[in-house]
Amino acid sequence: MTLKQRFQKAIEYFSTNMPVAETELVYDDPFSLLVAVILSAQCTDKRVNMITPALLLRFPDAETMAAASSDEIFPYIRSISYPNNKAKHIAGMARMLVEKFNNVVPADVDKLQELPGVGRKTANVIASVVYNQPKMAVDTHVFRVSARIGLTVNSKNPLETERQLIKYIPEDKIAIAHHWLILHGRYVCTARSPKCGECGIRDICKYYENLKT
Repeated sequence: MTLKQRFQKAIEYFSTNMPVAETELVYDDPFSLLVAVILSAQCTDKRVNMITPALLLRFPDAETMAAASSDEIFPYIRSISYPNNKAKHIAGMARMLVEKFNNVVPADVDKLQELPGVGRKTANVIASVVYNQPKMAVDTHVFRVSARIGLTVNSKNPLETERQLIKYIPEDKIAIAHHWLILHGRYVCTARSPKCGECGIRDICKYYENLKT
């Protein structure tokens, strides 16, 4: 099977069996999604969704959060990973949104990455989810699952994975493919014990192929 055929079969499967695939982070607007994605780094969406309601009730927009110190924000996010750094990041992000971007979350990936706490993955999430751009955000699930299936080959970092994926995924499928891979990795192709018996793409999967040999 060629790499192109592997991609085609994976896309056909997910298009049929997961026609709707969206972020599991709960948000109301671009700002609240940006806060949630920053907080989700090395933390589960479930945990982030537990703490954002109180946080965003207290700091509902960039202006309100920009006026707060990281010490004021910290108690609301203390139960997630790296709360000190993330409190500083979202406080700084809110200030820059107000001061540099007129209180509007940018659509441009490069401008998004100017914001504290926003790397390429977070910028791509915002660009794809909020602004419907064909951007492939590579988190730990996407990196692991794409390599395990065999959609990427010898990728050493998220940027390399991103480039390999968008080479074979049609532009109109790139944004949803990000969610396909995340959800597949979260519920089927889990890190420690992948559920190969339940997997609908095991016939094209490099990992499963190696299990049989």
